[in-house]
Amino acid sequence: MINFDFEGVNIGKVVLSAGVNHTFDLKYRRAWLRIPNLNFLFLLSLLKEAMLQSVPKNIHIYLESNPNPNSLKFVVNEMLIPEGLSFDYPDQESAANAPLAKELFSYPFVDRVFYMSNFITVTKKEDVFWLEVQHTIKEHIKKFLESGRFIIEEDENEVASTQEETEAVKKIKTILDEYIRPAVEQDGGAITFHSFHEGVVKVRLQGSCSGCPSSTITLKAGIENLFKRMMPDEVQSVEALG
Repeated sequence: MINFDFEGVNIGKVVLSAGVNHTFDLKYRRAWLRIPNLNFLFLLSLLKEAMLQSVPKNIHIYLESNPNPNSLKFVVNEMLIPEGLSFDYPDQESAANAPLAKELFSYPFVDRVFYMSNFITVTKKEDVFWLEVQHTIKEHIKKFLESGRFIIEEDENEVASTQEETEAVKKIKTILDEYIRPAVEQDGGAITFHSFHEGVVKVRLQGSCSGCPSSTITLKAGIENLFKRMMPDEVQSVEALG
């Protein structure tokens, strides 16, 4: 194990394993993150961010709506999670290592919590109105962040190995990253690759996209058509999990 220190504070450690893949545990601003199959350049960029960016003393949060009427995006004036990573908590049990999400689930009207870059998306139950609860959630998030606590605690779970990718899978991921993910993130959600088999691309929708009434239309009319146009000989359909 190799430790990285900055100004006397441990900000990360690389856990060396047999073979070429390593695991990196990073103390990134608001979270302890375990990153499998470490890419060295990605490691350097994260270390640079962890060293150069300081947590602001005053937290400011503004709200953004999205196509899912039951979800609201709480945007913070600081990065919470490194760019490109996201964490979805569909229930309180899944938030065991996410103290903020776990606290938000203590409210009976909270149905789902999602972390990404500089925002937190909260999905409410259908039987309450946002005007009744949005201030409560906003103040809870603000107070939590100003306390300096981590939104994700260090995870000691085993890390699954990553299978070798085919050229088709690499191309699918590139299309997701360049053409689809930015628009989905802007709406407070995330889309991640799950699998590709016999012409069927399976993706996982998270955050505001999960349970959104318009997500099925977007998936078929937008995402599926894009893949069919850009990979006509490989992709036949796109399906969402969960």
